[in-house]
Amino acid sequence: MLDVCLLGTGGMMPLPYRWLTSLMLRYNGSSLLIDCGEGTQIAIREKGWSFKPIDIICITHFHGDHISGLPGILLAMGNSDRTDPLYMIGPKGLEKVVNALRIIAPELPFEIRFIEIAQPYEEIRMNGYVIRAFKVNHKITCYGYTVEIERAGMFDVAKAESAGIPKMFWSKLQKGETIQYEDRTLTPDMVLGEPRKGIKLTYTTDTRPTESIITNAQNADLLICEGMYGEKGDVNNAVKYKHMTFEEAAKLAKAARVKTLWLTHYSPALGKPDIFMDDVRKIFPNAYPGKDKMSVELSFED
Repeated sequence: MLDVCLLGTGGMMPLPYRWLTSLMLRYNGSSLLIDCGEGTQIAIREKGWSFKPIDIICITHFHGDHISGLPGILLAMGNSDRTDPLYMIGPKGLEKVVNALRIIAPELPFEIRFIEIAQPYEEIRMNGYVIRAFKVNHKITCYGYTVEIERAGMFDVAKAESAGIPKMFWSKLQKGETIQYEDRTLTPDMVLGEPRKGIKLTYTTDTRPTESIITNAQNADLLICEGMYGEKGDVNNAVKYKHMTFEEAAKLAKAARVKTLWLTHYSPALGKPDIFMDDVRKIFPNAYPGKDKMSVELSFED
């Protein structure tokens, strides 16, 4: 099960009823944060979740509405007695940017380990997450992220027996361990069937529509996609500032064949995103306007 919470849905500036962009995921005791706009730590508190299990922070790009909450949340994590290392993933230059922000948060009781993305596509595996960063099209270097929880195949008794694997190793192999036994190397694929469908979420914001979004969001359980503008007439602003309209996001969701679409990263001038959803749902019926602290539990299929 993957817990998902859209902590903030605003772009450019926070509003009294809308924090800036941030998404938090929880899986198997580990938490992952994508972006950290102003108000992120308040939203986490309001949600009733904790800073301490955040092991990974992914940054899409270096605009203030996506990173301005970092110093505060790093201090909050430090004050929660965290000592385990924190991994930060983001575009090239991430370490320099974060260290500049840390002038006001210089002493932390944990190490920050940086993973800087330099290619159009990179894959990182840690803490049970498969994180795929893919380049999108904004005014500065910007990445979207797909987070996937893979699921191994079912244990196959007949397969294990035909391979002559002692029963005492079945449980360990089923859990993914590799075992040296006598002159053999026993691997999980020797006792498991074909991998089953996992859980897949894609998050992308601050971009024009790109083929990379369609490719990386293909068949996702949930696509969280920027919808800076709701009105049809705002497409010229979307092109000019390299953002997206609601309807453009819906077309991406349809092309990628995702299950559900949540819109986010609204313009401050967009007070009521709900009023534009009828046109969006004509393109992609299972679409919803994101709201701060909107949550869902994504589960494996039976």
